[in-house]
Amino acid sequence: MKQVHGRGRAAAVTALSAALALALAAGTAQASSGGEIVGYPGPDGLIWIPERAGSSGFVSGGLSPWLDTFITFGCAGGGTIEVAFHLENHPDRDPAPFTVDCPESDPARVTVPLGTGLRGGFQAWVTASGPSTRWGATVVQPE
Repeated sequence: MKQVHGRGRAAAVTALSAALALALAAGTAQASSGGEIVGYPGPDGLIWIPERAGSSGFVSGGLSPWLDTFITFGCAGGGTIEVAFHLENHPDRDPAPFTVDCPESDPARVTVPLGTGLRGGFQAWVTASGPSTRWGATVVQPE
């Protein structure tokens, strides 16, 4: 089950709804049973994907320029995930695509701080090494 938590900003909700429809229509990722790869980020979360299997992605908007931004990706089930993350208004601050090795059991997680001063939308694409590789993600801006 894909769950997304937003701050209630109208633009973010619209973008998240479109992302959910896109992810479900693509059919390349499936919800998987079992525990969450990435836990609930609380009220600071802009996006929360507790667990997906296979390759997929998401889009959102509504970054607050005065708050720090952190992205976390985790995975399990064997194999790897390659993460490509793009900031629409700040492509010079995109983290380079990075790879996370996915253990068979307990999830591995990587958090990347992006700093402050970011505004606008963002998107991510996760390429899993296999359809059973499970992953999750959060984007947070702690207040």
